[in-house]
Amino acid sequence: MTIQEPGWDLYRAFLAVLEEGSLSGGARSLGLTQPTMGRQIEALELALGVKLFTRSQTGLAATDTALTLRPFAESLRATANALRRASTDASANSGGTVRITASEVVCVEVLPPILTALRETHPAIKIELVASNRTQDLLQRDADIAVRMVQPSQAALIARRIGAIPLGLFAHRRYLDLHGMPASIAELRQHTLIGFDQETNYIRAMQKRGLPLSRDMFSLSADNQLVQLAAIRAGYGIGMCQAGLVKHNPDLSPVLPAALKDELETWIVMHEDLRSSERCRITFDALAGGVSRYITDNDQPARTAPWTD
Repeated sequence: MTIQEPGWDLYRAFLAVLEEGSLSGGARSLGLTQPTMGRQIEALELALGVKLFTRSQTGLAATDTALTLRPFAESLRATANALRRASTDASANSGGTVRITASEVVCVEVLPPILTALRETHPAIKIELVASNRTQDLLQRDADIAVRMVQPSQAALIARRIGAIPLGLFAHRRYLDLHGMPASIAELRQHTLIGFDQETNYIRAMQKRGLPLSRDMFSLSADNQLVQLAAIRAGYGIGMCQAGLVKHNPDLSPVLPAALKDELETWIVMHEDLRSSERCRITFDALAGGVSRYITDNDQPARTAPWTD
């Protein structure tokens, strides 16, 4: 029996199961049924002559072979996405699809009004929005444009610095009415604190600057910033978030604003190969302008640079 070379659909199913940890999760992410997903995984294993997953108590566990194949499959996905976006180019260069990536909290709390304004002025542009705290690889074309909180170092990327988004500690007035406002950093440990579950490079950088952050301080630990923000808004305790997310909520008050504050350097980034794409340039400028206004609305100077070729 002749086995055909596996197509992209099989590798796409493979990645979905890898990322979701189960056939059912992978099927949901692709809009397929679980039996269809199972058949695609079996077909890929048959075509490659290897075992990709084994069953465990928590779902499907990837074999060593699967983990070896993962980066190659991810490269296929990036290429497939780039091909699909290129194929959607309209005859007018300003039309088509632009894939944007940003952190979960920026995608949910900051970008919707910016993208709404873009839609009203350029309805031919379709947006794919990737909400992820993982840094998408623009060189591999996982996305066209990224909103990043760190300056990119790759020479092949166009980057515009927008400014610095202020961070601070905040609490709901209901919590403060019950427990009072801490008068010093030392008093913080006597309060209910909301913070991270696992240390990141950003957390370690804050610790080096003298901010007393450690996991054992927190009554609620979550790495998802949206969860932390929701807990602050619910009055669970004191937590850190972007100042712009609480400015228009009179029920949230800053806590020790002079003692504990930080900033997120913010950049809009795009691959240099896309500078000739009108839709990408339009979207890039819309993001830069919108995020700049988000920063300046919080009384922070937005230091933006003009588009340069």
